[in-house]
Amino acid sequence: MAMTVVEKILSKATGQSSVKVNDVVEPVVNVAMSHENGALVINQFLEVYEGTGLKPEVWDPSKIVIIFDHRVPAETSKTATNQKKIRDFVAKQGIKKFHDIRGDEGGICHQILPEYGYVRPGYVVVGTDSHTTSHGALGAFSFGIGATEMASVWALGTVLNVEVPPTIKVEVKGKLPPFVTPKDLVLYLIGKVSAKGANYRVIEYHGETIRNMSTSGRLVICNMAVEAGATSGIVPGDEETIRYLKEEAGVKEDIEIISPDANAVYEQVIEIDVSNLVPQIACPHTVDNVKPVGDVEGVKLQQIVIGSCTNGRLDDLEGAAKILKGHKVARGTRMLIFPASWKIYREALKKGILGDLVDSGAAIINPGCGCCLGVHQGALGDGEVALATTNRNFKGRMGNPKGEVYLCSPEVAAASAITGVITDPRKGGR
Repeated sequence: MAMTVVEKILSKATGQSSVKVNDVVEPVVNVAMSHENGALVINQFLEVYEGTGLKPEVWDPSKIVIIFDHRVPAETSKTATNQKKIRDFVAKQGIKKFHDIRGDEGGICHQILPEYGYVRPGYVVVGTDSHTTSHGALGAFSFGIGATEMASVWALGTVLNVEVPPTIKVEVKGKLPPFVTPKDLVLYLIGKVSAKGANYRVIEYHGETIRNMSTSGRLVICNMAVEAGATSGIVPGDEETIRYLKEEAGVKEDIEIISPDANAVYEQVIEIDVSNLVPQIACPHTVDNVKPVGDVEGVKLQQIVIGSCTNGRLDDLEGAAKILKGHKVARGTRMLIFPASWKIYREALKKGILGDLVDSGAAIINPGCGCCLGVHQGALGDGEVALATTNRNFKGRMGNPKGEVYLCSPEVAAASAITGVITDPRKGGR
């Protein structure tokens, strides 16, 4: 029976020769990730054992990863107390893959998992965060679940009642033009299919453009697959996957690549030629409200954000710094930089990237989710407009329902910082 990548992963994870769309399975989990919402998972997990007389023990501490990133450092006593609760639980359970608020190991969860080689092709990865779809960039079936589901995973090591999803194949060809990035590609795709166009489906990326794309870019397009409603985005593992895991993540073990069968059945095939693609902007207040940059040029901006799990990697910061070098952020516009991890922060510091950004007038914030979800740092004032490289622009997303958020690539953000209005980077940002 011919299978897609996800069908192959699920058949392996359930010990079956094959699975098909709509089958209900209980796959074994390779990685279970939580961030500060791990405090909720702990509550649910302990409830499972109440009255049983059994000692609460996770099924395999080596497969659980917990990363502080949403509110770092803690902004309230409530957050600090929850973080303390998690630290105590981690120590008691012997969970070693714990990334606390530290400059030598911290960062955003969706950067830390690939950066430390925790994700491999063919893995089943679950996380208590909707953007867990990111890790499909490394050929894993990776998706978000709730706290109750995660408590069950901690206890059993499997995900209960997973329905095998249909797969949409996205075939991308052509070379991305100058100043056009993977972020523009995925925004274009979301605008094309809509925010519900891939509901409960997997988006499987293929084509010469994807093969030539770095892991950083693949993380972007898989991260935002959920904004089209997808359960997961996935790039089948290839030479780039192996290169990244071996050279950048330091993986020593052999890496198994899982590819779809040539005659795999897809629910839909979408073809995109990026040769003439232009920078894209997602306008308030939905991610699928996508327009070419030329349609929204001139919108005045009070805040610009570069960073997050979507676009906070080294190449993102470097691309922005190249545009900003020798220029200043416009008066009346503030620019915030959130690197995705402390490793990226240190590399950007060593290369002089952060220095160039600071010289331009940007404020560098510690790695973390920051203002992306509007709970910590960088909130908008009433009536203010932000342009961000983050992944969502729902009303209130950046901390204020009376503000507006536009989404873009780092290149568009940098060019717009110079002018103080949304600007096409192909015009030089001035």
